[in-house]
Formats: sequence, C-alpha cells, structure tokens
Amino acid sequence: MDESVAVEEGFARSAKELNVYQLAYELSMEIYKLSKCFPAEERYALTSQIRRSSRSICMNLREAWAKRRYEAHFIAKLTDCDGEASETDTSLDYALDCGYITQEQHQALTGKCRHIGAMLGKMINNPKKFLTT
Repeated sequence: MDESVAVEEGFARSAKELNVYQLAYELSMEIYKLSKCFPAEERYALTSQIRRSSRSICMNLREAWAKRRYEAHFIAKLTDCDGEASETDTSLDYALDCGYITQEQHQALTGKCRHIGAMLGKMINNPKKFLTT
C-alpha cells in the first residue's frame, strides 16, 4: 500500500484521509504560525505568497480527488500540487535568507516539502490505484 493513502481502510474515501493531504495541511499550518512573525513590509509579498502556496497544496489535492474519474485531470491537478510544494520550498529559502526563520525551521519545513513532493510523485506515477471507475 502506498504511504500516501490512509492505511486503516485500505483505500481513502476522501482526500482528507490521504497521508499526503494530512502532511500538507500540517505544513501549511506550521507556515501560517511562523509567518505571523514576518515583518509587516512582507505582508503582501512573502507572507501572503508562502501562505497561499502552502495552502494550495491541499486545495489542489481536494480538486484532484474530485477528478479521479479522469486520469489526465487527476494527474494535472496532482502536478499543480507538486508545483505549489516547490513554490513553498522556494519561499522558505527566502524566509531563511531574509532572517525570518532559523536554519532548523528551514530544514524541518523544506524536509516536509520534499516528502510531500515524493508522495505526490508516487501518486502521479501510479494514478490508477486512486482512480474511480
């Protein structure tokens, strides 16, 4: 069984049951809490952008789940998720280099981004196990 699917039922009934969704949601909440301390001048730049991209991972996962009937649409939305995870990772680099987060916070959060990306990659490469008929 793929680690991106909740194991309890053998197959997730909702995107919220996917381990990748739960990890992405956790990441977005951690980023939200950390970004509260970003300087005011970043409110409409880095703060807004990192919050939106991290939240978009989950939002696109929900859309992908709704499109499981069509393999190409499912993969396209998962690809969007992966892009948002990469964007979040880049924003974390900026946050580190601007001195808004510590090296330890950066390592932990970018590690989660990489893990999410790997899980999404497995789903993209093996979509059939997630599709509905």
